[in-house]
Amino acid sequence: MSLPEPQLSTEQLQEILTSSFGDGVPIVDAVTSDGVIVRYQVNERNSRPGGTLSGPTMMMLADTAAWVAIMSRVGPELLAVTTSLTINFLRKPAISDLVAEASLDKLGRKLGVVSVRLFSQAGHELVATASVTYARPS
Repeated sequence: MSLPEPQLSTEQLQEILTSSFGDGVPIVDAVTSDGVIVRYQVNERNSRPGGTLSGPTMMMLADTAAWVAIMSRVGPELLAVTTSLTINFLRKPAISDLVAEASLDKLGRKLGVVSVRLFSQAGHELVATASVTYARPS
C-alpha cells in the first residue's frame, strides 16, 4: 500500500496532543515511513494490583498512537473518532514507560486502520498488539 507523505512533524503532532489534552500526554518520538512511534511515561497511578501496568493505560496509548498516525498523514483531523479497538495482551508489562509503534494498514477517505505494537521499555518486550479503526470526518 502506498501511503501519503507525512504532513505533520513530531513537533507539530506533539503540539496538537498537548493543546488538545493538556499535560501528561504521550510523547511523539518519531514519524516513520508507515506511521509513528509514541511513548507514554507511566508511574504507579498506571499500575494495577500484582505489579503490572493497567489494561486501560495500554488501550489509551494504542488509541492515541493510532490517532496520531492518521493525523501524521492527513493533517490535524481532530474530529476523527475511534470506531473499533481490539487489543491482545501478550505478557505482563513492568511499571515502566510504554512505547507504541503504530503502522497505517489502510488510509481511505472515510476510515483509517492502524496496527499498534506496544513494548515495555524496561524489558524491550512486546506486551500487546492492537488493531484500531478510525472514522474520518466527511
